[in-house]
Formats: sequence, structure tokens, C-alpha cells
Amino acid sequence: MQLTGRTILVTGASKGIGAAIARRLGADGATVIAHCNTDVAGARAALADLPPGRGHVLTADQGDPAAMDDLWAQALRLAPRIDAVVLNAAIFIAEGGIEDGMESWERAWDTQWRVNVASPTRLMKHAVNHFVAQGGGVLVTLSSWAGQRGAGSQATIAYAATKAAVKAAAQTVARHYARAGVLSYIVAPGVVRTQMSVDAAAIAGGEDKVTAGLAMGEWVPPEELAELVAFLATGRVRHLSGATLDVNGATYLR
Repeated sequence: MQLTGRTILVTGASKGIGAAIARRLGADGATVIAHCNTDVAGARAALADLPPGRGHVLTADQGDPAAMDDLWAQALRLAPRIDAVVLNAAIFIAEGGIEDGMESWERAWDTQWRVNVASPTRLMKHAVNHFVAQGGGVLVTLSSWAGQRGAGSQATIAYAATKAAVKAAAQTVARHYARAGVLSYIVAPGVVRTQMSVDAAAIAGGEDKVTAGLAMGEWVPPEELAELVAFLATGRVRHLSGATLDVNGATYLR
């Protein structure tokens, strides 16, 4: 129960990686504020094992960056002190690349920029100011290996670019607020067993082809990412702040 007494906000907590993170944080003793867009039932399911008062669900449309202001205000009404924020929510659009039409291109860039960059960085702004005022806090940002090495398909160029952008924002926080006690970590998963990765595999030749190219021959379980995020949320290794942690089973090394 290494997170007992801490309150942590997790975005995109109704399914996949976010739901696994919310469950793990709760199991480690944290009070979890689980954000979702509309899937309240999914977020509640992720918190089902928590006792009353240690799990809360808030909704906000991450496609509207201004909605993050109200999300943060609601979170503070639940818990005047928030110890960590996990920026997980994101969208993947499997079209809108170099070879697609301009309408598809504009939709992919605009939507993914709002959801993957503008909204999480706006929430990041609120969180960092809060952490500075209270003497410290932990920020964990989910990026992607696509943000490190580029996308595997030209069709998903916008997704890769947005994941690189949010990574750079989190690194900027790490550099400029280290002395204020703000710890900022980036987690860059490879192919994770989620619907998003299934959709990505569909445009890369299918699951079998993608799996064949992985060093371990298997996809990353969301639970492993959750274990890592729970550890980072403790802030026990302060000098790891600013690091990008690759989780891809040795397929991509740098």
C-alpha cells in the first residue's frame, strides 16, 4: 500500500491502459479520481474494488481543451490536494496521412491535436501550478514509441507528431520545475494489448505480422504499464524525473 494517503487523477480511465492504471493505483492505496469522456460505467468498473470514498469518476470531453479547466476544478472539490496526475487519455485515428485526401488530413491533425496535446497540456498547466503551490507533486505522461521513432505508417503521421509534442511538454516541466519539487516522467509504450493497438495493427498488415516483428513475440500487457506508473507515482526515484521510459519488450532500443 505504498500510495496510501495520496490522491491521483487519471485521465482516460474507462478502458485499456487507463483502467489498468486506475485499478493498480487503487490497489496500492491511493484515492483515485478516474476521468472518462462518456463511459462512466467503464470508469466505475476500474474502481470497483475500492472502498467508499477512495474512488471517484469525473467526465469531461477531452476533445474540448477548455473542458479541462472544469475537470480540474471538479477534482479539487473532491480533494483539495492532488498528489499526482497521470495523463493517459488519447485518441488514435488510422487515416489522414501523406497519401490521403486533404479533408481526412485536416480531421486527423485537428482532432488528435486537441485530444492528444491541447487538452493534456492544459491539464498539465493546472497540475504543475498546483504542485508548485503545495511543495511538489508527480506528473506521469503517456507518450508512445511512435513519438520517439516515428509512426510505422504514413497514415498515422499526426498521431506520432502529437505523442512527440506531449512528451516535449512533459520534459519541459521536468527541467523548469525540478527545484519546486515537481517530478515529471514520460512512459512510451510500444504495442500494447488495447483496442488502439488493434486498430494500428490493422493498417500495418494485421496482428500476426505486427507480433512477428516484436522481440518478445508478444504485446505489452496493460497491467505492466500500470505497475510502472504506480511506482513512478510514489516519487521514490526523484532523479529519474525527465526520463522517457520505453516499454516495448526490447523491440525498440535507443
